Amino acid sequence: MQIKVVIEPCEEGGYHVSVPGLPGCHSEGDTESEAIENIKEAILLYLEPDEEPAPPARAVEVAV
Repeated sequence: MQIKVVIEPCEEGGYHVSVPGLPGCHSEGDTESEAIENIKEAILLYLEPDEEPAPPARAVEVAV
């Protein structure tokens, strides 16, 4: 699987990595290679299915 990530140097040192296609999925590391390894783990966790399934959608009538 190929996923595009954005890696940026941090002012305080190290690197921040985010995944534009996965909102809220980001990580960091002291080196670029560490940051990339960390974001790989974050992506796998992000894509892991939830343990509890969401309740099914249902239609209800509401008086207004």
